Amino acid sequence: MALTQFLYDPFTEFDRLFDDAFTSRFRPDSDEARHTTIRPKMNLVETKDNQVVVRFELPGVERGKVDIEVHNNRLTISGEKKTETQTDEARGRFVVRERSFGRFARTLQLPEGTKPEQVQAHMEQGILQVTFPKAPPEQETKIIPIEGPHKEKGSKK
Repeated sequence: MALTQFLYDPFTEFDRLFDDAFTSRFRPDSDEARHTTIRPKMNLVETKDNQVVVRFELPGVERGKVDIEVHNNRLTISGEKKTETQTDEARGRFVVRERSFGRFARTLQLPEGTKPEQVQAHMEQGILQVTFPKAPPEQETKIIPIEGPHKEKGSKK
């Protein structure tokens, strides 16, 4: 069974789009009010050695500011990317500000039976890599053949 069928939730994208569209109209323009909810981009790979590797883009986030939790077979990556503060008047004011700041979170469904100690994480240069085993062979989908009616001995059907 491919793990990827559990991961994409289109309603999360719709929620994010509506939040961006409507909150930006009513949000004050001050720098302090620019905190948003960030949804880190990720790549998910099923390896040949029966592992799943997920890589999250977290540029500018320190390793100690990221939380990884496993609860009810769900892996949650969360944290906060703090805004830059401008206390030096000589630096001026922002004319264009496109970088995102705020809280972030992503949740993935883990295969049944995954133990928290089987989840490993490593972070380097703004990329968080989380590795866990795919569903063990006994939990993968098994196709059951459907048989026809049994013929009784001596029956001429």
